[in-house]
Amino acid sequence: MASVSGSTAGSRGAAETRSAPTAGSRGAAETRPAPAASTGGFGPKLRSRKDGAAVPLDATDKRLLNLMQGDFPVAARPYQHVASEAGIAEAEAIARVQRLLDERIIRQVTPIFDTRALGYSSMLVAAKVDPENPWRAATVINEHPGVSHNYLRDHEFNIWFTIATEPGSPLGLDGTLRLLGKLAGAESIRQLPTLKLFKIRMDLEMEAGTEALASAAEAVAPAETSPQPYDEFDQAVIRATQGDLPVVPEPFAPAAAELGIGQQQLLQHLRGMQERRLLRRVAAILFHRRAGFSANGMGVWKVPDERIGELGPRMAAFRGISHCYQRPTYEDWPYSVFTMAHGRSKDECDAILDSIAADTGISDRATLYSSTEFKKIRLLYFTEDHRNWEREHAGV
Repeated sequence: MASVSGSTAGSRGAAETRSAPTAGSRGAAETRPAPAASTGGFGPKLRSRKDGAAVPLDATDKRLLNLMQGDFPVAARPYQHVASEAGIAEAEAIARVQRLLDERIIRQVTPIFDTRALGYSSMLVAAKVDPENPWRAATVINEHPGVSHNYLRDHEFNIWFTIATEPGSPLGLDGTLRLLGKLAGAESIRQLPTLKLFKIRMDLEMEAGTEALASAAEAVAPAETSPQPYDEFDQAVIRATQGDLPVVPEPFAPAAAELGIGQQQLLQHLRGMQERRLLRRVAAILFHRRAGFSANGMGVWKVPDERIGELGPRMAAFRGISHCYQRPTYEDWPYSVFTMAHGRSKDECDAILDSIAADTGISDRATLYSSTEFKKIRLLYFTEDHRNWEREHAGV
């Protein structure tokens, strides 16, 4: 059975289990061809696939994609706002977004709810599995409905995934990881919960180049979200809106009809959920590689404990960084700050991380590149899937 390293075993950090942010939708993981060779050598491998090359985009597409990722309002006619900002008509904005969905540049347009605020327990996990057959372990791990991201990375701990368990789970997060490790045949599982969240904002900069991605933007204050109160109507709203929003002039109208309320009432409630931090935003999620971002590098940094509070926000401020966290350290893992860099190439990711090193003076880092995406979805909240998995695999 796998050994599970958590905050109470081997960690030098005060690693209370905190949520690593992931949020919900109906999207399915992409189908990936099995790797042809062993991943035993740990040099960077950037996977390519037949339909994975960047698709040509014009200037309006790029502008629209930036707006859809960060400026999509909770409003009756959100495409009017996006179109106005892009300098095009609403009908053209809708047509372009639909084309970008059809061409698999946009993965989905969806509300992004806050896993931690909803009381789900989640974290990043590194697993050491058979390097000759990582797909077997990945398939087992992917079956858990709380696994939203799962990647093969160039490291001895070769599978990295995020997992969430719902409030009231009989197994809980620790029990779920012990069972998953056993089912997947993992030699070891390392728990890497979030100790402090500095940034989570997955926007791919479509218009600017490497210089902009490798430059610091505005300072980012540490984000803290503890579980927030919510009621049955909040849950009903989440069930009705999570997943793919229709690409139509009034995308929230079908959910309002499903709930039996007026659209303005739903929009007002969603804005209230934003104020209560249950809903982070509504946005387009992109297929990274199809949008031209063929590389993602997880830069991990050995930052002195007394400087984490100072340097975490500075690292998070770089435009090319989507996620930045403090995580626990171990005797064989001294890296306390994690930064996820996204670039159009490995060189661009390296440029982003090199700029962080130059800005902060921290040079002791490792960069783990993903070679295969086993799973990437947005979580679905308040469904029967978690209970069904626990009944099937643990009889609880």
